[in-house]
Amino acid sequence: MPDSEEGEPLRGTFPSFMAEGTMLSQRGELTKALACYTYALQIQPEDRNCLVARSKCYLRLGDTENALKDAEDSLAADKEFTKGLYQKAEALYTMGDFEFALVFYHRGHKIRPELQKFRLGIQKCQEAIENSVGSPSSVKLENRGDLCFLSRQAESKRAKQKLTIKFPKKDAKYLSKQQEPVRNEKTERQLLGELYVDKAFLEKLLKDEDLIKSTTKQGVTVGNLIQEGLSYLDTRTDFWQQQKPIYARIRDRKLMLKRWTRDQKRKPSEVARYILKSMEDIDMLLTSGCPERSCQKAEHVLKKIQGWSDDEIPNRNELVGNLYSCIGNAQIEMGNLEGALQSHQVDLTIAREK
Repeated sequence: MPDSEEGEPLRGTFPSFMAEGTMLSQRGELTKALACYTYALQIQPEDRNCLVARSKCYLRLGDTENALKDAEDSLAADKEFTKGLYQKAEALYTMGDFEFALVFYHRGHKIRPELQKFRLGIQKCQEAIENSVGSPSSVKLENRGDLCFLSRQAESKRAKQKLTIKFPKKDAKYLSKQQEPVRNEKTERQLLGELYVDKAFLEKLLKDEDLIKSTTKQGVTVGNLIQEGLSYLDTRTDFWQQQKPIYARIRDRKLMLKRWTRDQKRKPSEVARYILKSMEDIDMLLTSGCPERSCQKAEHVLKKIQGWSDDEIPNRNELVGNLYSCIGNAQIEMGNLEGALQSHQVDLTIAREK
């Protein structure tokens, strides 16, 4: 790849940069591929296929803002360019704007109904929306605030500023210098699950300067490979957090509470309020980095409901299983893996029996 000085003409042609970018992208060398596509766009700034290719690189690197910008630029001359429509929908979906992503998946499907990727996009968007806010029959929108999400994308666009991306000679630095969102270690651990150990291992490898400077047989530096692995895990963390954020879990608690109390003859106002508030407190304490208090709260609730009648808690087993699951999650955060295994085993046993 040529290292072009500022003001010096690029040595290469548009097709050669595109071909090299495609090859590098397929090999997983995303930062180098990104630079190739950028060089190509300096020769043909409005080439829509190159804009889509660079948008895909940005998306795989976790830079959703620039991915969306390139996808929108590819649609500037032709609003029905299906590759651009699909890429814009993918960028919006990754950003968590499922409603707007659904709109562009539908537009693409209307133009090219034979393409399966648009059908799959529509399906995954509908599932993500239901995960977040529930099915249409269970949600009642009110004008006072429930529709505020419609303005979120418009506000985001107004806040954006056009950025001129300058690539340094050593492309490996680009990935390490990207702006990274502030992350909560406890939340990451919960979202990544078993992969969190892999992330911690990769971060530890980055501290070995001799290792990251070494290269593979294909000429790729180990540092690049580690950075791309970490970038992938960060992207997955963002995706899973968008798929099942905190507010969606709170809503699920409310729906679960309805199942617990729907068969009761008398209105369980005090019991219902206590259970709902307790489950929300347990969940919020865990996600805010207080596993000890979360575990104590769950154990207290578990002990308290033992003295309640089946009339007050018709689905006692489901509640008990959920409490043991919460205790197990808290014990994992506390490092008590043996206790966590026992708690989750109780939850599993209850589920199998009932």
